[in-house]
This record gives sequence, C-alpha cells and structure tokens, in this order.
Amino acid sequence: MYFFCFAFVNRAKVNTLPKQDVSFLLMIRTHRKTSLHLETIKLAMKNYIIRNVNVVNEGTITRKDVYIKDQRFHKIEDQIAVKESVEDVNGEGLFLIPGLIDDQVHFREPGLTHKATIETEARAAVAGGVTSFMEMPNVIPPTLNLERLEEKFQIARHTSIANHSFFMGVSNENMEDALQINKHKKDICGLKIFMGSSTGNMLVDNIVTLERVFADSEVLIATHCEKEQVVRDNLEKLKAQNITIDHARLHPVIRDVEACYESSIGAIQLAKKHNTRLHILHISTERELQLFTNLFPLKDKRITAEVCVHHLYFTADDYERFGNLIKCNPAIKAPENKEALWKALLDDRLDIIATDHAPHTWEEKQKPYLEAPAGLPLVQHGLLMLLEGYKEGRISLEKIVEKACHAPAECFDVKERGYIREGYFADCVLIDLEKTTSVSKETILYKCGWSPFEGHTFPTSIEKTFVNGNILFDKGKQVDDVKGMRLVFDRED
Repeated sequence: MYFFCFAFVNRAKVNTLPKQDVSFLLMIRTHRKTSLHLETIKLAMKNYIIRNVNVVNEGTITRKDVYIKDQRFHKIEDQIAVKESVEDVNGEGLFLIPGLIDDQVHFREPGLTHKATIETEARAAVAGGVTSFMEMPNVIPPTLNLERLEEKFQIARHTSIANHSFFMGVSNENMEDALQINKHKKDICGLKIFMGSSTGNMLVDNIVTLERVFADSEVLIATHCEKEQVVRDNLEKLKAQNITIDHARLHPVIRDVEACYESSIGAIQLAKKHNTRLHILHISTERELQLFTNLFPLKDKRITAEVCVHHLYFTADDYERFGNLIKCNPAIKAPENKEALWKALLDDRLDIIATDHAPHTWEEKQKPYLEAPAGLPLVQHGLLMLLEGYKEGRISLEKIVEKACHAPAECFDVKERGYIREGYFADCVLIDLEKTTSVSKETILYKCGWSPFEGHTFPTSIEKTFVNGNILFDKGKQVDDVKGMRLVFDRED
C-alpha cells in the first residue's frame, strides 16, 4: 500500500539514518534550500506473498510461498497465512530466482551519455532481471579518485532503480588515489585494472604501478586481460601481409588467444606473489582455462574468473552476420572456445556469469571496422540468453542461479543479497519458462536503441522483477520508480 507522510528533515538528520532508511528519503532535498523544509515523501510499503511458486535457490527447486515484507524476504514456507494486508501474486507454474548481480557493466555516465545513462541502463537491467550492478570506471572523466567515484554514486542515488556500486579505476599515474579504496572497503565493490588496451589513459602497463597496487590493495582487483603488445604485433603482421583490415571477422585474429593468455598469466603471477584477491573478467579462450581451478570452493579462492553471456552465445562464425555489432574486447573467438567455456562454467573453473553490457550508438557501430567501438548492449537480455541455454539442455536453472546470483554475492562479499533467504533484501525475478519474449525496437530499453537480438524470440520470459521488495517491472512494463540502494559489502575493516 502506498501512503504519504510529512516530515521535517535536514541534511544532518538524513546522514545519521541507516542506509536502508536513507533510501526512502531521496526525494527530501530540494535544489536550493538548505534549511528545514516540508516535503511529501512517497514510501513504498506494499507487501506481497508469492503463492505456490517454484523457488530456485541454493541448489534446489522447491515449491513455496514467499512473503515479502518491508523490503525483505520475511517468510519462506510451504504455506503462509497472514492477518495484515498483503497483495497475493500467483506463482503457479512460475519460477522465482534471486535477482541477478551483474559485476561488469558500462553505463557510460558521465561524459558518454549520448550512448547510455545510469538511469536508462538501470531500467533495462531491471527489465532483464538484474537487480544489482557494478559499473566500470572508463567514462569521461575516468573514475580515478574518490571524488569522481562519489559523483557517480550521487547520480545513481537519484536515478537508478537498480541497486548499485562502482569500481575505482587504476591508471599508471593514480596509485595513491586508487589505494584510498582501502579505507572504504565496505562501500565500494573493488578496483578495476585494464591490463590491455582501453579508452583514455586507463591502460595500466607500468610494472611499478602494478606491483604496488597488487601488493597494497586490501580489496578485490578486477582485471581486463589482453596484452597490448601482442594486439599491436598482430595488427602489424596483417598489414605486412597486405591484408585489407576492413571487417570484424579479423577481430579475433588481432585480439587473439595469445593476447588474452599472456595478460591473464601475468595478472595471476602478480596475484600469487602478493596474495592479492584477483578476479579476472570476461574469460574468452580455452587456453586461459588451465589457469583456474575447481579444487576449492568459491569462498576459499583467492583467484576467480568470470565468463560473459556473449562468449557463451556467439562464436567467430557469427561475424559474417553481425559484423561490428558483436565486436567487443576481448573478442568473440572460434567455436571451440565457446564449448570449452561452457564446460569450465559447469565444472566450476569459471565462477561468475556477467554481461559486460557496453552500449554504443547505432551510428558508431556502422563505422569502418577499425574505427567502430568495441562493446554491445546485453543487460536486458542476458538472463534470457542463459534461459535459452537451459531450454537447449546446456545448463540447469540451479546452475544459472549459482553463477549469476549466488557467486557474485560471495565473490564480492555483497551483504544480504544474492539469495532467497529470510532477512535478506527481496531482490528476485519471477520467470515463465513456457512464455516467449520477442525482441523488437519497441521492447528494447537501452538508450542506444538497438540489440543484436532484434527480431529474435527467446523461449522464456521475465514476468516480474522485485527490487528491495518493490515490483519495478511487470509483464513487459516498468510499473514503479522507486530508486535502488547502494550496495554494502560485508568485509572486515
């Protein structure tokens, strides 16, 4: 039930409130006044019971009633009867999974808002069942100090309907700024290092910088691993052979297996030397898989690895059809790599599934191959891609939930999210495995307005998405505008 309350609130009082209460007060501050003011605050207080739903959680599928009250999972039982006012949601024949936690997205704000904004892409994320995201620092200006990081948190606080965190970036020149994150380990998801070519000044190839950051970081370091010199050498070899470099089919030749492997092994050697908590993003090659283990449970790993949905879905054979639309870094490679990635995901050498959502405008993607930017929009359709894999018999629902929901929460120590557990925040997704979803211009929510899946029909659908107990997406439409929360990390000081 929605209700309106009136309150006198000032900045000092807001800052003393618990974070979950502060999230209700986002509408309090005005543009100009700093004195006490009278405001109408809309509080989302509707509670729900999802009846007779198949709950996919912690390796099992069980039929339950799920009671969502005051933003959290209040009860999860076979049958729930309550006296207070609640709204019943019919879960008969449907499946309830935790909200996905996407540990790698590029929402382009600030500085690149012609491509995307935190607001637009968060809406697309929630429509795709992603209730929490961790966003990357390669924006303009890049997120290389705490001040710029806080600016992004403030944008998200006022515009993102999804829960959120942001990585601090590392450059060759910002060691001291980057390591300030050690004082904020409960409030920031981690450090991001581009150990390969990147935009602006974010390529980190100074060994002194790398040694210092790997030695002194007390939080997780996430890396993009492609060796820049190998990429340059491959490009020069093609030119020397008088090969016309005019199509994305050459992308996996230029950004090849060796470039990924050499960079990944370098990062792992640094991490082992300094006992660093290392997380290597978007593994794309069969060869790299020998660098990771399944001999330990995730909670005991110091080195973890992520695979992205597009590397599980596309292969180099698809460049002829999609061209620059699937140009991304690291490149989508030959089919044997895709098959090896699936195998490693299922046997736990790969720990997390993410999207690496990276939108560009249609016009930018139509440029000649070497000028077209790398990256593609995926966050609205990543879960549907995985569910298509389920329909094809590649992966179980339990494994999807483990890798896209539980594992990101464990890997990053996200507090009270990633599971359907009593007392946890009620981030969850209701899915229909028998209803289809067609992708068209009208249904695409990315600001860039396109998707490589336009015209494709997925064999399943996302019926509802709950964020902090609020239904924000329902049967193809956004139904509320309650803002998400800043993620909190359960780490020792």
